[in-house]
Amino acid sequence: MSEPVLELKEVTLRRGRFSLEGVNLSLAGGEILALLGRTGAGKTLLLESAAGFCAPSGGQVLFRGQEVRRIPLHRRNIGYLYQEYSLFPHLTAAQNIGYGLRVRHMRRDEVHRQVQQLAARFGLERVLDQYPGTLSGGEQQRVALACALAPRPALLLLDEPFSALDPVTKKQLHGLLRQIRQEFGCAVLFVTHDFTEAQNLADRVGVLAGGRL
Repeated sequence: MSEPVLELKEVTLRRGRFSLEGVNLSLAGGEILALLGRTGAGKTLLLESAAGFCAPSGGQVLFRGQEVRRIPLHRRNIGYLYQEYSLFPHLTAAQNIGYGLRVRHMRRDEVHRQVQQLAARFGLERVLDQYPGTLSGGEQQRVALACALAPRPALLLLDEPFSALDPVTKKQLHGLLRQIRQEFGCAVLFVTHDFTEAQNLADRVGVLAGGRL
C-alpha cells in the first residue's frame, strides 16, 4: 500500500477558547474526503493545519511522510482554495493562473503553455485577459481552481468552494471536481455545510463536532 499523502496523528489545534482534540486522519492519493460541521466547528482550522499554515498544539501533521511545517512553502506541493477565491484583483485571469508557476521560476514559455492548457480544460479561453472583478462567480471559481491546480499539487484543499454559487453553476463544478480527481490524481480534502454535496462528491465523509472528528 502506498504512503498516505496526508496524515494527522493525534493532532490538537487551539485557537482562543476553541480546540480540536485528538484528530486522526489519513488521506490517500486520488481520494476525496469531505468534512462536515457547523460554523465554528473547526473545519477551516483543520484545513490550515493540513496546509502547514498553523502549527498544532500537539500531534503530527505529515505530508508524504514529512512534518508539513518543515517543508518550505514553495516545495509543499499543496493547492489551497479559499472560500473567497483570493484572486489578485490587479492581475488578469491568465496572470492569476500562472502566478504559482512563476514563483517557482518556471520558464515564461512553459508558464504560457500550461496556462493555455488549463484555460482550455476549464473553459476559460475567452476570459484570460479579463480581471477578476469582471468575471461571474462561476468563472472566478474556475480561475481559482486552475490557480490551485497549476503546480500539479499532490493535495488539494478546498474551503467551502461551492457555497456562494447558484445551483446550475454548482452542479457543473461538482462534475469538474470529479474530473479533476481522475485527471490530476491528487488527494482532495474539502469542507462543506451541505450533506448532499459531501455524499455525492466524497469517497468518505468526516464530521467535526464537539472538538472531535
